[in-house]
Amino acid sequence: MTIATQKRIIIAGTGSGVGKTTTTVGLMAALARRGLAVQGFKSGPDYIDPTYHTAATGRQSRNLDSWMCPPATVKEIYSRASSTADISIIEGVMGLYDGKNPLSNEGSTAELAVLLDCPVLLVVNCQSMARSAAAIVKGFQALDDNVRIVGVIVNKVGSDSHYEIVKAAIEQECGIPVVGYFKRSSELHIPERHLGLVPSIERGELSPLFDQLVAMCEATVDLERVLALAEAPAIPEAAAGTSLFARRNPEGSVRIAVAKDAAFHFYYPDNLELLEACGAELVYFSPLAGEAVPNDVSGLYIGGGFPEEFAEQLAQQKHVHQSVRHAIAGGMPTLAECGGYMYLTEQLTNTSGNSYAMAGVLPGSVVMQGKLAALGYREAKGLGANFLLPEGDQARGHEFHYSVYVPSVDSEALEPAYETKGRRGVKQEGAQLEQLVAGYTHFHFASNPVMAERWIAASTAYAARKA
Repeated sequence: MTIATQKRIIIAGTGSGVGKTTTTVGLMAALARRGLAVQGFKSGPDYIDPTYHTAATGRQSRNLDSWMCPPATVKEIYSRASSTADISIIEGVMGLYDGKNPLSNEGSTAELAVLLDCPVLLVVNCQSMARSAAAIVKGFQALDDNVRIVGVIVNKVGSDSHYEIVKAAIEQECGIPVVGYFKRSSELHIPERHLGLVPSIERGELSPLFDQLVAMCEATVDLERVLALAEAPAIPEAAAGTSLFARRNPEGSVRIAVAKDAAFHFYYPDNLELLEACGAELVYFSPLAGEAVPNDVSGLYIGGGFPEEFAEQLAQQKHVHQSVRHAIAGGMPTLAECGGYMYLTEQLTNTSGNSYAMAGVLPGSVVMQGKLAALGYREAKGLGANFLLPEGDQARGHEFHYSVYVPSVDSEALEPAYETKGRRGVKQEGAQLEQLVAGYTHFHFASNPVMAERWIAASTAYAARKA
């Protein structure tokens, strides 16, 4: 019997900052320019790296998170997106074995590799080392026999001869090929800011960056070898009737407005598609461009992003603020995550000390800090009359922000939206008001798909009341 195969590979690192994104985007762009359909994925919850994948491949990149989503859902998200691709390239997160639990592979790139039976290409920073690089690779091989490290790309080598030394040591001691390298270079630079890589949505023309990455890959990486190493058993698509994304209600049964522009663009595609599967027609608008909440919508979604980078422009759009206040005060079911939560406060103060008026739905302000305020996975448990997560119901998500919420001195305390559990314990978080749920947590609806169904039900009821 012939076993069906497909091409997929994970680009993992020995740690953060070793060059995973440079390598991943370079390989994606180089293979796409050869005419291959390249599907990008990101291990973990990050929103920003996938924007580069999407720009490089012309296909929507997606997150594969083995902690936020059940195994079957991870496989379905992968299968749906990869079914028409020639090769899927998955960018890892942090180091290969770094995840939710330091004592296991939980939530790590390694767990994803095993779940998807996916070959791993390990990126190693070889600056200032030679034979020691083999010891690093050997250690990664030895930690878990179920993780198939099939090859290595070495980064930050000083010269061709340095590469040959490192390559010889790794191939002799580890028994796997070194398929290429990148030299130390100050010429290639992808800008960063406090939340990681600057989103490509702000970068404008990315062709020069991709041209440079493609040239580097074609010069020093054996692309044919990478394609050969990517061969893996096919993962079957979800059986009929079991798909999480099967349509449950008539298409467009309720309209939900989604804020989407350079200030608000942190959305998991799967969250949006789950809403559509439940019957939503998504209507996009740009607060940054002065677009008010659209007419004839019955739900509102304001995702995360970088409102602090566009605070002055957002502050000028008073009529947008008014439309948001009107919608929420009228009981429109609304979810505001992180940047959206920040936008709903009265004021945002940036790290320079400048303050700007925001939508004014929630009393209080947010203040940007020079240090990280929160980072990590969250288990969220609903509180009170939360329309998405009723009392005691749970979902999973993550936090990553530098701002803190400061309540107004003379205002009554807001009712928290949910209780979150993370590495540093349990806390009450966010705010709920009317049918608004707002907070710093970014939810993945696939961790509790009933959230999408409840949103559609609440929006349908709201539309009926309006009518």
